[in-house]
Amino acid sequence: MSLRITLAGATGWVGKALVAAIAASDDLELAGAVSRSAAGQDAGEAAGLPHLGVTISATLEEALKAPSHVVIDYTKPNVVKAHALTALAHGRNVVVGTSGLSAEEYAEIDAVALKAQRGVLAAGNFSITATLLRRFALEAARFVPDVEVIDYASAKKPDTPSGTARELAELLSDVRQPATSKAVDELAGVRETRGGALGAREPVQVHSLRMPSFVLSCEAVFGADNERLVIRHDAGSSAAPYVTGTLLAARRVSSFIGLKRGLDAVMD
Repeated sequence: MSLRITLAGATGWVGKALVAAIAASDDLELAGAVSRSAAGQDAGEAAGLPHLGVTISATLEEALKAPSHVVIDYTKPNVVKAHALTALAHGRNVVVGTSGLSAEEYAEIDAVALKAQRGVLAAGNFSITATLLRRFALEAARFVPDVEVIDYASAKKPDTPSGTARELAELLSDVRQPATSKAVDELAGVRETRGGALGAREPVQVHSLRMPSFVLSCEAVFGADNERLVIRHDAGSSAAPYVTGTLLAARRVSSFIGLKRGLDAVMD
């Protein structure tokens, strides 16, 4: 039996690529699609494909009238939390590819998922190489306490930092030792130039650049006595890397209950 997917954000950059990949898959089926701007259109035709027979809905609630197993969300930061909670209320497992949620919002989604006995897999970046950036950086943080994150994205990206950078900083905060750099509240001058602090245990400074020519890049910069280590991920202009990881997540999200963050939670 095919895994039936409801896709929110079906006409976005990643969404269109997901529609094509699901249509070409032997074990996946597009059950519903959501896009306010393309409501009423065929999901295949809206993605530049042949007719698929799936009409795009204006709301997730409408799309969920068709039976499905998993909701994949690639929408916007201001609606993704509501979408995740709506999907769980309707008995769906959820894959969240939209960035911008806080640790507190993820905690709320986790609590609802546990109560609903459903799985949620959320990642700031479903790219395999971005996942490896996270894995290698967490390993490095065990040995080098001083680390900061630099986040690069296009001039029009609406959220800061990116989900990739936010997720990385929060996870590094949980494993790193205290930094040797002077605390931000002890600095003179313009303190904002030190970036924003993310994470609960040992906060990590994050610096975000927004300018033309970047798609998405993220780097973890480690500093030790007389040496440095930089681990960096650069995204290209294609959505293909995100599609592969997202569909892997969709296939495996029903294997657990509650929230897991990061594609590496289901890679091994």
